[in-house]
Amino acid sequence: MEILMTVSKIASICTMGANASALEKEIGPEQFPVNEHYFGLVNFGNTCYCNSVLQALYFCRPFRDKVLAYKSQPRKKENLLTCLADLFHSIATQKKKVGVIPPKKFITRLRKENELFDNYMQQDAHEFLNYLLNTIADILQEERKQEKQNGRLPNGNIDNENNSPPDPTWVHEIFQGTLTNETRCLTCETISSKDEDFLDLSVDVEQNTSITHCLRGFSNTETLCSEYKYYCEECRSKQEAHKSGPNRGHYIAIVKSHDFWLLFDDDIVEKIDAQAIEEFYGLTSDISKNSESGYILFYQSRD
Repeated sequence: MEILMTVSKIASICTMGANASALEKEIGPEQFPVNEHYFGLVNFGNTCYCNSVLQALYFCRPFRDKVLAYKSQPRKKENLLTCLADLFHSIATQKKKVGVIPPKKFITRLRKENELFDNYMQQDAHEFLNYLLNTIADILQEERKQEKQNGRLPNGNIDNENNSPPDPTWVHEIFQGTLTNETRCLTCETISSKDEDFLDLSVDVEQNTSITHCLRGFSNTETLCSEYKYYCEECRSKQEAHKSGPNRGHYIAIVKSHDFWLLFDDDIVEKIDAQAIEEFYGLTSDISKNSESGYILFYQSRD
């Protein structure tokens, strides 16, 4: 049995190496971006949900730069962010341009910190992304709080900002937006509004449409009636009003790096044509293809 396992590993390594060499050859030495690296991530038992999100975040340059900057700070106690910083640093400092890296340290820490991911079952990539971003934000805010407490005033009092809401972190600066919900009572016409911060929006994406079209559908007016009636403060009663799930399967990541598109399927990295993106963007009427559609989309705002 051990001989078969060894042969299997050797065959796997050879396949990974051949794939990496093919990718580097296809891009070409003259076209390969300076100081860029394209590395697949080893699957540790249904961890494609994690690998795909990590690849997407690595190629989100503002996020990558902040994580690498965190790595350069004085060594801190190990947590999920330090493990992520180690992984990103390992990719960014590789001598080779392409290859495969095992994110074992990060996966081990993830399973240790959250029992939801402490198994070999497939998990939801969106749930993992939210958990990761919120955990990083919590770590940064806690470290900032500790820094303030260590900087006590001469009279021994802690900075009066200690009781104020936590300051936004670079996670919020990169990903957070504000959604304004307006509700209009159909009886008295009173309009109430509420602002809600978000790191992502759950938007239905259809094929052959733009993200602008999808956002219009997201913000369509919704009628609140029957058991969903809105409690109007002006009317002091419930009135009709107008108010402006998990996906599991095999996850891959498709990223645009410089002027070309790459597909990351765990330890396999391939260059694909831009036209192929349409195959993964939006749902079709064919239910059997739903699992092949884009699930988490990253967009960058233009100034």
